[in-house]
Amino acid sequence: MEQKIYNEYVEILKEELLPAMGCTEPIAVAYAAAVAVQALGEKPESVEVNVSANIIKNVKSVVVPCTGGLRGIGAAVCAGIVAGCPEKELEILEEITGEQKVEMKKMLDTMPMTIRESDKEYIFDIQIKACAGGHSGYVEIAGFHTNVICVKKDDEIIREKAYEEQGSSCATDRSLLTVEKIIEFADCVDVADVEEVLQRQIDYNWAIAEEGMTGKWGAAIGKTLMEAYGNSVHNRAKAMAAAGSDARMNGCELPVVINSGSGNQGMTTSLPVIVYAKELNVSKEMMLRALVVSNLITIHMKTGIGRLSAYCGAISAGCGAGAGICYLYGGHAYEISHVIVNAVAINSGVVCDGAKASCAAKIASAVEAGLLGLQMQKNGKQFYGGDGLVEKGVENTIRNIGELAKKGMRETDKTIIQIMTR
Repeated sequence: MEQKIYNEYVEILKEELLPAMGCTEPIAVAYAAAVAVQALGEKPESVEVNVSANIIKNVKSVVVPCTGGLRGIGAAVCAGIVAGCPEKELEILEEITGEQKVEMKKMLDTMPMTIRESDKEYIFDIQIKACAGGHSGYVEIAGFHTNVICVKKDDEIIREKAYEEQGSSCATDRSLLTVEKIIEFADCVDVADVEEVLQRQIDYNWAIAEEGMTGKWGAAIGKTLMEAYGNSVHNRAKAMAAAGSDARMNGCELPVVINSGSGNQGMTTSLPVIVYAKELNVSKEMMLRALVVSNLITIHMKTGIGRLSAYCGAISAGCGAGAGICYLYGGHAYEISHVIVNAVAINSGVVCDGAKASCAAKIASAVEAGLLGLQMQKNGKQFYGGDGLVEKGVENTIRNIGELAKKGMRETDKTIIQIMTR
């Protein structure tokens, strides 16, 4: 493999597979609040919040971790103010104390706060102004969860960088991703180059899935699947991914390793592969190589879709999981391409109506599509070009899904948000 592409793939994994505590959109709001207060230099007396519609959608119904069960943008803002430590970024709430939970609840009840939809056309936009004593601290995050594009104290610019909505907000070059090259990379990668980031994904995501399996969180989709359908590897793969989401969407304070900015996508793309790797008793090296496949396929598919969309991100991650499991069974680019096409043909069209408990059930459906796509391929069955969104060639089909999600579902996204906020 060309060294430039090899190096870029390693960096893509490091850039995307980050640890985060709690659903990433409210955590991004908390992070922004902490940055704004740091710029202000004192405890705020009031806060002004302007966020894009997709942030409103994704924060509305999910529990903000480490808050004692609080939900919504206001709770996330107060959590970030109380926590401080913006240098922790998406792990900003990991050391919240009981006393701080009381403080943030009181702040939420008493501090003047305005929350409005941003007038900018960015899909991902968070602007927070913290005010006290005639001064203000301001921050704007755009494009993705930690991409701070402006920090100000009053009218003095502390930090600023250019941002274009249509440009790439990533440091790495995603145009180099193709299914064929991803499989080539998985075959040849020196595991030492990716082991640290992938082992962290295994450890974090498995731990929260086991917690979710206790049945204490949300609608307990993971535990329900196990009780209803038994202990087959097929069912366990779905159940573990769903259980992780059960816990994460409902306030569990364990961290996860995300993919494409999403903890649900990080769990969906990794946990089924880990379940199958354990079942098949493959070597650790083989498990890691399969996770390279599942993660990079998910990132490849999400690149065309974007961070936030009306298209459920778990669907892409379920395709990634199916691809990774196919790799465990000895699949190469030809077989894995068919798995991906089969899976997207089955489940494309599932909408994202924000982060909340039912994400766990959508994850189970996404993994099921990936596994059915795999079984179709193993049995010589496939969907063909011309079958709906499927076009001959896996890259063409992936491109079509990106176009559907980014362009075709814009009005769907607006309608979902209107319904959720009326």
